[in-house]
Amino acid sequence: MIRIANGQGFWGDWLEAPVRLVEDGPLDYLTLDYLAEVTMSILQKQRQKDPLLGYATDFPPLMGRIAHTLKQRHVRVVANAGGVNPAACARAVRRLAPELKIAVVAGDDLLPRIDELFAAGHSFENMETGQPLAAFRPRIRSANAYLGAFPIAQALATGADVVITGRCADAALSLGPSIFEFGWRQDDLDLLAAGVAAGHIIECGAHSTGGNCLDSWQTVPDMASIGYPIIEAEPDGSFVITKHAASGGRVSEATVKEQLVYEIGDPRRYLTPDVVADFTSLHVCRLGDNRVRVTGARGTERPEKLKVSISYFRGYKAIGTLTYGAPDAYQKALAADQIIRERLARLNLHFDRINSEFFGVNAVQGGVVTAATPPVEVQLRIGVRGEDRAAIERFTREMIPLVLSGPPGATGYGDGRPAVREVIAYWPALLDRSEVPASVEIVQ
Repeated sequence: MIRIANGQGFWGDWLEAPVRLVEDGPLDYLTLDYLAEVTMSILQKQRQKDPLLGYATDFPPLMGRIAHTLKQRHVRVVANAGGVNPAACARAVRRLAPELKIAVVAGDDLLPRIDELFAAGHSFENMETGQPLAAFRPRIRSANAYLGAFPIAQALATGADVVITGRCADAALSLGPSIFEFGWRQDDLDLLAAGVAAGHIIECGAHSTGGNCLDSWQTVPDMASIGYPIIEAEPDGSFVITKHAASGGRVSEATVKEQLVYEIGDPRRYLTPDVVADFTSLHVCRLGDNRVRVTGARGTERPEKLKVSISYFRGYKAIGTLTYGAPDAYQKALAADQIIRERLARLNLHFDRINSEFFGVNAVQGGVVTAATPPVEVQLRIGVRGEDRAAIERFTREMIPLVLSGPPGATGYGDGRPAVREVIAYWPALLDRSEVPASVEIVQ
């Protein structure tokens, strides 16, 4: 049996979680999941400005902080912190934690090859619309294929203390150690499906230990010290989800099942680079306090193609807010919204979209829940999006004047005019896996 924990569900997750995981109990592997689709475009922009960046900058200081404990307790780390520049991330870790042996998994970054791939006839059709990508070529910001777990297992076979990847499937971070430790092969489909299920359950960090959970969340103990999830994985594919005994939070059938059905599409065909997993075959049962056992995984052959996450420039946006208090808070916010829209129309400004929300009334529930009493405070939030940056800039100058030229009692404008930001859109596509050769490199 091996213990695999996940200490980050996204870049920005609790900084203390991975530290507590390696210090508070037995562990064999620590995984850290930093990447989301939009994160890749942000990292690519950073790299364009500075070729030494393009990775999760929280990761190297973390490795420096826990390096001694990792070596002392024989804990190995697998993280996708490399973003679009895994080699630079590895060099930064080397500087702060020279005692750690580091391996890098590369090959997912397709941006340098995008024209070559177009020329070879790959159209990168949008998986949702069928539209080819070529028309958006000048706007592409990032293009990364989702690698699987076998390159991670190969990296672990080098004896690396830390394996750094770019874009890979989230569950691959923990599936890789199981493949390495148990010798699972590419045709061990049920075993791979079990590893995918386990990895998916822990990939969002504390979501499976009581965080962001609907299961009697008010009674989850000590959320200020919530424990992050640990897989106790067996060679036969069965596994237990748990947490360190002294940590807060809760592991239950409900917390595990909530995460299991998170972002999966068809539960009978959860697609990954290594296997297609059938989550409807799983049996989830409570073993005891904060211990849930999962068995029965079934898998079928992996997809012929890999998913590619592409981001592209889609104009600009700006979002501004004003807050109004009672009496008549909602009516004031409605009036302010109308005034702004009329002024924008008189200026002949056009946007791809303009959207208004009223926090305190219907912004979160979208009108599904009706307030029983008039709200005592309402925040008006207006956002615009469009290709014309000048029009977006002009919009940002229409919020603050309402402090004196609109309904009474406006507040919440201390940050001044809204900022104009680029809009980065997401484009999902498929590519033959033969076009995405992964490689492993030891960073000296």
